[in-house]
Amino acid sequence: MAQSNIKVAVQKFGNFLSSMVMPNISAFIAWGLITALFIPTGFFPNENLAKMVSPMITYLLPLLIGYTGGKLVHDQRGAVVGAIATMGVIAGADIPMFLGAMLMGPIGGYVIKKFDQWIEGKVKSGFEMLVNNFSAGILGGLLAILAFLAIGPAVDVFTGWLVKGVDWLVGTGLLPLTSIIIEPAKVLFLNNAINHGVLSPIGVEQVKQSGKSVLFLLEANPGPGIGVLLAYCIFGKGAAKKSAPGAALIQFFGGIHEIYFPYILMRPMLFIAVILGGMSGVFTLVLLGGGLFAPASPGSILAITAVTPHHASSYIANFAGVLVAGIVSFVLSSFILKTSKQTDENIEEAARKMQEIKGKKSSVANVFASNSNSLPENVSKIVFACDAGMGSSAMGASLLRKKVKEAGLNISVTNTAISNIPSDAQIVITQEELTPRANNKVPNAYHVSVDNFLSSPEYDKLIDQLKNPEMDVLEKIVEDADASVTFADNFDADDALLKEENIFLNQEFSNKEEAIRFAGRALVKAGYVKESYIEAMIARDEMTSTYMGNDVAIPHGTEEAKKDVLNSGFTVLQVPNGVDFDGQKVRLIFGIAGKDGTHLEILSGIAVTCSDMENIEKLVVAKSSREIMDILNGKKIESLV
Repeated sequence: MAQSNIKVAVQKFGNFLSSMVMPNISAFIAWGLITALFIPTGFFPNENLAKMVSPMITYLLPLLIGYTGGKLVHDQRGAVVGAIATMGVIAGADIPMFLGAMLMGPIGGYVIKKFDQWIEGKVKSGFEMLVNNFSAGILGGLLAILAFLAIGPAVDVFTGWLVKGVDWLVGTGLLPLTSIIIEPAKVLFLNNAINHGVLSPIGVEQVKQSGKSVLFLLEANPGPGIGVLLAYCIFGKGAAKKSAPGAALIQFFGGIHEIYFPYILMRPMLFIAVILGGMSGVFTLVLLGGGLFAPASPGSILAITAVTPHHASSYIANFAGVLVAGIVSFVLSSFILKTSKQTDENIEEAARKMQEIKGKKSSVANVFASNSNSLPENVSKIVFACDAGMGSSAMGASLLRKKVKEAGLNISVTNTAISNIPSDAQIVITQEELTPRANNKVPNAYHVSVDNFLSSPEYDKLIDQLKNPEMDVLEKIVEDADASVTFADNFDADDALLKEENIFLNQEFSNKEEAIRFAGRALVKAGYVKESYIEAMIARDEMTSTYMGNDVAIPHGTEEAKKDVLNSGFTVLQVPNGVDFDGQKVRLIFGIAGKDGTHLEILSGIAVTCSDMENIEKLVVAKSSREIMDILNGKKIESLV
């Protein structure tokens, strides 16, 4: 347990460091390009333009990191105070203060956050702006002084030790041994603390001195991963072999290394292949003088090419490092796969295991999942997003928050700008034209598109889905069903799942319990269930409403009541004037009894038919049991509405 807690803590720390650096990678690349192009040894030496190099690395990049770190802790006020505090470490040291920025940015955000919590509710009306501005300025200034006098010099010394340590590893030829730590750390999601906390800051310092750094390629090299995936393409089995080619393209050209982690988790011996592949690649890079002028993020061969110094020798060295790592990893992986006695690989199970290790939703797990586009389980966070995150999304969030509260759901509803959607958002609501952008930002969230934040039927539909998880299951059944499938594909008249005498037209009920009991008695009379099944239907609806949306309810028994089912079948109640099901009007009731899995077949058939509101209207106004039978069987009926 203690070891697991340590791993989780390191993961969180690494993710936090990554969250400060990753949003600013484009700035690193911009600085790297200007450095590679215009310094005296660059591709296009230009003394005037080269004047930008030093200010960017000294001020711009650390301030961006500090600003981002503060914002992660306490939004905009935290960002401003974090940037002010970061300026203290910048002025108090002679080297680029990336580590100092990673320290002072979050500290600044934390300090102002605690201050805001302390004064909450204590500031008199009309003095809020005065207090907010002066508190941020005073606290930021004090932190900047502290950073200048103490923290900056301390970080300066510590960074010097790290640089000397790396130089020693390079000088003694031991740098390849770092792969023993880095390659397993990648698969265990512990690499961010190493990569963004140590390697990137030191790498930037090396670029300042020599124009490139091999440290940027220690973790980003796609060679070890592509070797494993190519081996699976040839020697893998089952689903793993089929999915490997697509995964290889994503990993090598898209730079998403995470996609090969499940393949290693299926065969832990493959850790040896990626470690030795990584070591071989680093050795080749050191031998040939490889390196990048900026972090390669993501670790794609395309990104590596873009940030390789513009000299033939550098391209040769970097490509050789990737190629050698890939070949060594491929050979060893092929040997491991070919000599293994395992007959098949459960890639979906490995992907789930990877997510457990990561501790949160994986951005690539849906590549291996059979159907990932569904409402999340245990929803706790809904986010409204628009361009600015203040106007329309704030109003929409307010409306849905009220509906969520009225429904008795314990779910957080917030609003934000699309660019700031948190990675742990489970449901994201946007206007239709903004949904693609939101999808790109958080591809693993469940996305809802609306045409108007102030009035949308999607709100009620979402509440229904959250209250009744079965509704989402039914929708998935419909989505998975072939377009030509009709209810007749799930039963035929000879099976006697539905008889004309079990269809009841023009019914009136005073409440849902009366309707459910009527449906239950019909099932008993038809010989489908025992009398005790009726109470189980009532109990099931009390646990979670059996209202499914589209004016349809599907009452059925509890899991324990399966023993009371004698034969599979169902009954249909037509209620033209409707009956109240927990505030929802129900006009069609399907009482269900399923035996030996037939329960799901019946649900599938009902879902296929009732997902179309036009069918609902036809069923509600049908004049005979035969008409209803024909509609459910998918026969063409002249319009009845």
